[in-house]
Amino acid sequence: MTINIGGNIMNFKKPKIMGILNVTPDSFYDGGVFNSEKKVLNQVNTMIDEGVDIIDIGGYSSKPGAENISLDTELKRVIPYIEIIKKNFEDIPVSIDTFRSKVAKEAVNHGAEIINDISSGDLDKTMFETVSELKVPYIMMHMKGKPIDMQINPVYKNLVVDISENLSKKIFEARTKGINDIIIDPGFGFGKTVNDNYILLKNLSFFKELGCPILVGISRKSMIYKVLNTDPQNSLNGTTCLNTISLMNGANILRVHDVKQAKEVVDLYESLNSRL
Repeated sequence: MTINIGGNIMNFKKPKIMGILNVTPDSFYDGGVFNSEKKVLNQVNTMIDEGVDIIDIGGYSSKPGAENISLDTELKRVIPYIEIIKKNFEDIPVSIDTFRSKVAKEAVNHGAEIINDISSGDLDKTMFETVSELKVPYIMMHMKGKPIDMQINPVYKNLVVDISENLSKKIFEARTKGINDIIIDPGFGFGKTVNDNYILLKNLSFFKELGCPILVGISRKSMIYKVLNTDPQNSLNGTTCLNTISLMNGANILRVHDVKQAKEVVDLYESLNSRL
């Protein structure tokens, strides 16, 4: 499997690492940390040194119950940082984490090369047309509900089948609109209980049947710290454990806050596979 990023082909013979760069004041783990040009550039430089493959920048917190912000606020948060990242690190692919097609379009026009949409087009019905027009890779994530209500008693008939069928329909719709480079994300923590998340992780290989690279984003999430009775700040070891399981069950991309540790997971996983 491969995706075309601005004319450069990224293959997934070796798992890739997507580094999270939240430029929001209210993200569940690092909200308000990267709030200046210097801090953003230092963080990107650090992630590159540690082995990141994609930088994923987001200006809208999608944590459960997150506040809705205006389109202008989101644009003002992300566009200047995308510009300075591409000015200083032109070779690193940048992904824009947004469900708004106008933000996606402006981000791509200012240097972003991938669109990462938590709603797979459900929260903005013009997103697929926009992605098709821009001709960039598209990450579609499964989310039940909206960030403000997604964790209020989510219920499924059959968790894995329901999510797989939803993503399959989305893939078909996207392809009919000319979107060729698709990455899927089952959406850990987005309209799922803790139990749902572990069922999803255990059955992750099921999604390989959809024929797209699989992204897993479980970094420091509540599925870790609720089980361990801790908090996001003390969930790095748990993240490393579950990232390892994700790779063993078919993940192609790990979306993480901590690039160094994720790179070690990938390197050890590759070392293991080379000896089979």
